[in-house]
Order: sequence, then structure tokens, then C-alpha cells
Amino acid sequence: MTIPFPFTAVVGQDDLRLALLLNAVSPAVGGVLVRGEKGTAKSTAVRALSALLPEVPVVPGCRFSCDPASPDPGCPDGPHETGGGVERPARMVELPVGASEDRLVGALDIERALSEGVKAFEPGLLADAHRGILYVDEVNLLHDHLVDLLLDAAAMGASYVEREGVSVRHAARFLLVGTMNPEEGELRPQLLDRFGLTVEVAASREPDQRVEVVRRRLAYDDDPAAFAARWAEDEAEVRARIVAARELLPSVRLGDGALRQIAATCAAFEVDGMRADIVMARTATALAAWAGRTDVLAEDVRQAALLALPHRRRRNPFDAPGLDEDKLDETLEEFGGSEDDDPDPDPGPDGPGGGGGQPDPGEGPEGGDTGARPEAGEGGQPQPSGGGEQSAVRASEPFRAKVLSVPGIGEGVAGRRSRARTEHGRTTGARRPQGALTKLHLAATVQAAAPHQRARGRSGPGLVVRRDDLRQATREGREGNLVLFVVDASGSMAARQRMSAVKGAVLSLLLDAYQRRDKVGLVTFRGTGADVALPPTSSVDAAAARLESLPTGGRTPLAAGLLRAHDVLRVERLRDPARRPLVVVVTDGRATGGPEPVALAGRAARLFAADGVASVVVDCESGPVRLGLAGQLAGELGGTAVTLDELRADSIAGLVKDVQRRAA
Repeated sequence: MTIPFPFTAVVGQDDLRLALLLNAVSPAVGGVLVRGEKGTAKSTAVRALSALLPEVPVVPGCRFSCDPASPDPGCPDGPHETGGGVERPARMVELPVGASEDRLVGALDIERALSEGVKAFEPGLLADAHRGILYVDEVNLLHDHLVDLLLDAAAMGASYVEREGVSVRHAARFLLVGTMNPEEGELRPQLLDRFGLTVEVAASREPDQRVEVVRRRLAYDDDPAAFAARWAEDEAEVRARIVAARELLPSVRLGDGALRQIAATCAAFEVDGMRADIVMARTATALAAWAGRTDVLAEDVRQAALLALPHRRRRNPFDAPGLDEDKLDETLEEFGGSEDDDPDPDPGPDGPGGGGGQPDPGEGPEGGDTGARPEAGEGGQPQPSGGGEQSAVRASEPFRAKVLSVPGIGEGVAGRRSRARTEHGRTTGARRPQGALTKLHLAATVQAAAPHQRARGRSGPGLVVRRDDLRQATREGREGNLVLFVVDASGSMAARQRMSAVKGAVLSLLLDAYQRRDKVGLVTFRGTGADVALPPTSSVDAAAARLESLPTGGRTPLAAGLLRAHDVLRVERLRDPARRPLVVVVTDGRATGGPEPVALAGRAARLFAADGVASVVVDCESGPVRLGLAGQLAGELGGTAVTLDELRADSIAGLVKDVQRRAA
């Protein structure tokens, strides 16, 4: 058995340890989302938490961890009699990113269900995690259909397995803990809101602290048992403190004054819904219990806000997480001082619950503010071809973009953009299963088995079903694509108002890509060549940051940009062959620099057409005289061209085109 790294031996990361401990004291807080760069002890701290949790009483032999004091009346292994339980350590169950639906929720034996009417059910990870911890590493990379199942279980405290009229239900209440690296993409808002608390972690920049991290890790790797023994006393103290805080928790008083501060804080930061208020109240109560107090103080409310609100105030993936602590202090001061608050100024025993919130990730320089002031380009006019580099221009306000999709039917990762054969969606037919049966097509199965009933000696009402009779349902849903942006940053695009509109359009498409679960990449071209500003990634906010700081100027090497994009697709096709690409070229269609730039750009564009790559050209040409070069480029690519105005989902031009298409 692997000996986990001791929780008390983790160096620094005070906010991370506090958030985990608060959930150990009060599981009703709702779990923790740990955001941060790689190598910051996220997984180490989470795995170490399970060793601190008190043991759990369970019904002997129950695969669903029923509480002997109040067993689940609907337990598939039940009914159970009250009392007579045994204790076991609290479980920490890890959900792999690539897990199947059956592994998460459990699986029914469809063949026995059809032929014998027996609910033969094999529990999944949700059953294993009941009354324990469900840990999802890289939770932002979890497939959408698994996220939906997690949301349902977290909301209802139960898991349901439905297969063609046969259903199984069991309790599934767990502490949800997730870790993620924001560089790899953001979470869906619905799942983000399910985490009670969030913590931003980063590696220390203090040499002494880094030295201590390395020293402890090397000592643990050399002899885990001896290292754990060194920290056994500290671990026992924390475990005892958790037990004491749990016993004190029902006695903690949340006064009207603290409730007003909580409500005022949530209103001031404009968080959606009421879950934030409830989580803050539970967190503040747990903080008081952890500190050994029976009254909730303003400092508890402040710390609860720093843990519970940062991930709930984001309106889109481009918003920086964190809270304005000055605004928080002003709100607490304005609504504090009630007579219901504890008049004793002594805050009680010291502990991680008293004061000291997490650092505000929003502080410090932000990429969106760099170079946003008009410093070059007199009168907003574009630089002449070959002119010098201009400073970056801030993007205009994003809008709801028109849906761009890849034609045909793919078989890529589930998403929300293009048509695809997926495990989820509307049923379009049936086929013989290849491997394990996941979605039974009942009518096709009965149709396949019916002609053989007499030969198989059927004598009763049950249908005699063999493995060869089973049919897998084929379904059509939506897939996520690789959206590769090829952005012209040359002098012909350098007019400040024009480039601002272009960046706003790309930002809108990036927001659309986030909502549709796409991967995105960014290639820019100007001057004498092209650069991969961002290799294909799931982090659309990383793409937005690169776009915001993009300077303009120089000639227009359109061919170089297209060739570089073609190379990116070639490499990505080897890494992820099932994910179909969509190339979005943002340009006015001009090509300058080098010998025969227009002809060279045409030959580069025809490479995409030969490979059958779906493409869209966003025509950025403006002014009363238009050359129509972007439309010609779209023809060479084998794609379509849209103007910046037509890119808006609610544009009049787009509505007219839709009406004309329907009329034709």
C-alpha cells in the first residue's frame, strides 16, 4: 500500500490547506476547485487529505456505503436493518479524465435484464465515492457527458442509471475536489458553480521555501514510511482538531449581522443565483468552528468571500479571477457593526481561519492593459506597406458570433459545433456492437432475436437473447473541432479602429469556441513571415491574451501565414486524427512582399482545398472601394467568405442571407 505524503508536511499553500480542512469539518461547504500551474502540490495535498478524515460507519457488505444509522431505503443491496455497522477509512476515489460513462455511474447487464428481468448492476465510481471524496485531476479536460453526470449527482445526491426501461438508483453524496491548470482551458460555468470554494495556487518565489520543498520531497521519496512517522504527531493533532470542529459545528451561531454581510457581499460582486450566499454562510460557520469559536465574526465572512466568490463572479472565460479586496472591506464595514455580532473583540484561538485571505490573482499588471493607448498611426490611418511596427490595439466589445461549422459528419470528441457520430445525441440507426455494448437499440435487438425463438426452444414469456442479437444504437450529436485562426497583422490592417474591430471579431469567435468545447490555435503573419502565436490548446483565454497584445505593421506575407497554418494542421492531425479542423482566415485578402505574392498565396490556399479542410475567410476590407480579394482567397481555399458585419449572429445581412437560402 502506498503511503501518502503527510498533509502537515506540505510547505506553504495555506489557502489550499485551509479550504480542504474546511470541507473536512463541514462537507456541506461543497468541495474545492484548485487552480494553478503544474508542480504546485495540488494533487499531493488532495490525496493527503483523505488520511485525515475520520472513519466512516457502513453497513457490512453494502457496496454503496450505506450509513447503518439511516440506511438508504432504495439501496440496490438493501433493504438494510438499522444498526450493526462497521467502521472503515474514508475513501478518496479518483475519476480519470478518460473514464467511460459506465465506469463513472456503473453498468447494467443488459442481456440478463432482457432475458431474466434481473437488475444485475455493477457499481461505478460514484458509488465508491459515496460519503467520501471524489477527486478529479485536470477536471477542465473532463468530457462533457461525464460533466453532465457529475452535475446531476451533485445536485440530487444520487446517481441514476437508465437503460431501456431498466433503472437503478443509489445515493451518491461526496466531497467533490478538482484540480486544473487554467492554461489548458476553463470549466463550464455550471460545473464551476458546483464547487463550493476555489483556490489559486502558485509556486513560491522565496528561495528558502523552495529549498524546504525539495528537501522534504527527497526525504519522502527515499523512505516514505520514516518520513510519515516524523509527521505522525502533527497529523494526529490536525485529525483531532477536525473531530473537535465537527462536534462544535452545530453550536456555531450565525447571527443576523453576519448574514447581512454575506448577502451584501454577494450582491456587491453581482454573483449569479443564491448558491454563493449559502456556501459563504456554511464556510464562515466552518471557519468559526475550526478556530474553536461559537460565533461567526466579520473576519470569517471576509475569508469565506475570498474562498467562495472568485470563481462565481466571472462572466466569461476572459475575465480575470479574484476579488477586489478593497471593495470587499468597504462592503463588510458598511454592513457590519450589528448588535447581533459578538461584542467580545477577542477573536478566539488562532488558526488558519483567522484573517489572511488568498492573494488576489487580479492584482499586478494585466495583459489587457498593455499598449492599449493610441501611440502610433497619426489620425488612425494605416501605415504604408512595409511601415514600422505599431503598438497593440485593444479589442472592441465581443458579440454573439454566427455559428461556423465543418460540413459532413465527423467522429471526433463530443462538443457543440459540427455534426458527428457520438455516444450521446439522437438515435439514427443500429449496428452490431464493437467491443462492450454501451447504448442498446431495443427494437433492433428484439427484431434480431425474434426469428430464432422457436429454434432456441423458447417456452416461457421471456425472450431468449444471445450475444449476437444485441444491437448498438448509433447516435448523432455534435463534436468539438480545432478552430485555427490565421490573423493578418500587417500594415494594411493597422488602422486602429479597424484592427480593434478585427480583434473584437476574433475574440467573439474565441468565446464561441469556448462555449462549443473546441480547441483553438492562433497563427499571425506580418512583415517577412508568420508565427504560431499559440499552438492548438483548450485554453481560449490564453488565445485571447495573445490576441490582445498582438502588434501590427509591415508587409502582408499571406502565403507564409497559410503555409504555417498548413504545417500546424499537419502536426495536429498526427496528434488527434479524429478532431476535424476549421480554419478561420482573418484578412482583407491583400498579399505583398516577395516575388509574385498573390500567385504564391493562391498556391498555398489550394493546399487546404486539396486536403478538404473546411475554411472561412473573414473579410476585413472596408471603405467605399472594395477589391474583393478576400472572396477570391475563399474560392482558392474552397471555403466561404463573410464580412465582419455578417459574422454577427443578429446581423441584418446574415438574416437576409438565411432568408434567401431558404427561398432558393
